[in-house]
Amino acid sequence: MELRISQPNVSSLHMGSSRRLLRNHETLMFWVQLLVDIFVVVGSFLLLTYWKVEGFPPHYRFLAIITALAIAGIYISRGVYSRSASPLHSALRVTIAWFLCLLFLLILGFSTKTTDMFSRQVLMTWAPSALLLQIASHIIIAEAIIHYRSAFTKALPALIIGHGAVAKHLAKSLNNNRWLRDRVIGVVRDSDEVVDSAEEEALTVPVLGSVKSIRETIKAHKIRRIYIALPLSESDQIEGLYIDLLDLNVDLIWTPDIFAMNLLNHSVREVAGLPLISLNESPLTGSRVSMLLKDIMDRSIAAVGLLLLAPFMTAVAIAVKRSSPGPVLFKQDRHGFDGKVVKVWKFRSMKLHDDSGEVKQATRGDSRVTPVGAFIRKTSIDELPQLINVLQGTMSLVGPRPHAVAHNDYYSDKINSYLSRHRIKPGITGLAQISGYRGETETLDKMQKRVEYDLAYINNWSLWLDTKILIKTPLSLFAKNIY
Repeated sequence: MELRISQPNVSSLHMGSSRRLLRNHETLMFWVQLLVDIFVVVGSFLLLTYWKVEGFPPHYRFLAIITALAIAGIYISRGVYSRSASPLHSALRVTIAWFLCLLFLLILGFSTKTTDMFSRQVLMTWAPSALLLQIASHIIIAEAIIHYRSAFTKALPALIIGHGAVAKHLAKSLNNNRWLRDRVIGVVRDSDEVVDSAEEEALTVPVLGSVKSIRETIKAHKIRRIYIALPLSESDQIEGLYIDLLDLNVDLIWTPDIFAMNLLNHSVREVAGLPLISLNESPLTGSRVSMLLKDIMDRSIAAVGLLLLAPFMTAVAIAVKRSSPGPVLFKQDRHGFDGKVVKVWKFRSMKLHDDSGEVKQATRGDSRVTPVGAFIRKTSIDELPQLINVLQGTMSLVGPRPHAVAHNDYYSDKINSYLSRHRIKPGITGLAQISGYRGETETLDKMQKRVEYDLAYINNWSLWLDTKILIKTPLSLFAKNIY
């Protein structure tokens, strides 16, 4: 799997009075587009139902309500209403989000055994037609806003102070964003250091001197807005620039360079006009709607999986019981969400032994592993009882694999941010597992890579990422380092 770490959305950090006007406008368009999506989806469902069923029975009305709620939750979490997206990307986002909505409805229907209550002809016609109507509405609304802005608004000449990675990303993002009036004409260095030619070429806009001559630069180019792309350590210089430029009537916006730090699921919000920058936030507390949808998906799939796999799991249980004396199921204390100790269920794959001293990972040729245990460990069948953990809510289908408490105690002071992997529920499978880091981690470097993938999963979490990991998990079961 190709791992892509999303670039920070620097434009979301803008502040200032004019930013408030922009934020209010975007909020209005956000609600307009959301209501339009719900209207075309529910409206098309209503028309098709009346056409085919000649009425609108209660269970159809209930499905319409559930669909509207699913759209609100999934579309917002998927960033469907991001105004920086091109028409093609916008259509792709709508398509993926609508597919997730249909997947959610399908899982819900199977788990409640209500799929036979609905007309297949209505549903099969509704799914593609609602998607086309949504894409068309997004394109029409987007083009209408762009034409309005080009006809009635003028571009604002903007300047960036700083020449680092944030300045480069900010200049490119602002100039490529059709939804913003800002047009960056250049950057100003925050010191007299000479920028090398390779770095200057990467900026995509010219370097217009240093901050010492910034007042002359502002007047010469009629600058209306300035972005300060300096790190937190330069707070004194930022305050000095603010005071020095007050009399020039320019918008001064600070985009703090916080991305050199090892952030975890960072976000930017506002409360009572004050910006709140979350440097370390759990997805479980950052977006309740998204996590509710994840929980619904987890428990629905787990319930269906346990029902379908019941005969197979019974056969495995018999094989485990006959392989050696001891219980069929093995429960081990492992750390779950926020470091709470939970009991993780597994099929027993080892002979009974005393591990009260040191918890040792299984290795090649481990004498503790039974023949049946070797097979179910190799194929990850021993993990199937963790579907019970998912139903209990102590685990998720996808997330960082829970490690033994003793392992956490050992690695916590050897690997930076190791315990940050507990900021989300542990999973039966995860990004690290489908990326080649299943099984034994006999070296510190291997555990470090597993932790890096776990943190990348938390930083980039989405329902779509969970779906991709679930699809790719069967392909990772043939790893050679599982003992």
